[in-house]
Amino acid sequence: MKIQEEPRGAHVVIRIIGTLALGENTRALQERFEARNLPLMADPTRSPFRIYRDVRFSKDKSPYKTNVAASFGWNDGGGVMSHAEGDPGGYFHFQPGEMFAGGGMWMAEKPTLDAFRQAILDDPDRVKAALEEPAFVKAFGNVRTHDELKRVPSGLPADHPMADYFRWKDIVFGRRLADEEVLSPTLPDTLAKGYEAALPVFRFLATLRP
Repeated sequence: MKIQEEPRGAHVVIRIIGTLALGENTRALQERFEARNLPLMADPTRSPFRIYRDVRFSKDKSPYKTNVAASFGWNDGGGVMSHAEGDPGGYFHFQPGEMFAGGGMWMAEKPTLDAFRQAILDDPDRVKAALEEPAFVKAFGNVRTHDELKRVPSGLPADHPMADYFRWKDIVFGRRLADEEVLSPTLPDTLAKGYEAALPVFRFLATLRP
């Protein structure tokens, strides 16, 4: 089954379908996390994002988002991280033609970015081992940033082999999902398997917390 791109107005139906799918799959996903000993938290109440748009500065005053999304906070015993901006965790995006699963550390705060840059200076091999682990790269491709500085920050070596990382504003990863994968009853297994491959990245990012 494939969800076709929907005309404006049908987004409400898509939102309802996505919300129901998240509710059912979030519980199952938590079971898969526990079965695989993955320190991620899928909570039916806390994981889903708000469905309301911030319309304060937008010409489009439509009250609802046209997608449904959820985050899965990292929980390694140091407290569940919310996967708000700057927290590591997984992410799932439900939108026709743009189904997506990934994670990382979105819009990291300056202390976290400073810790990331210092880790590169102190032990670049450790950073590369975490971010370039073969099973992870096979599952999601390379880590990346959604935005970056124009120049290497002052005080950091612009000629460093990993200098491009110094300009990153966050560390994220992900892959597109086919509609068939998302609508399949095996979706929780698909997500859990992918996040298991991402454990080296999650564990590294968790070390950067202030």
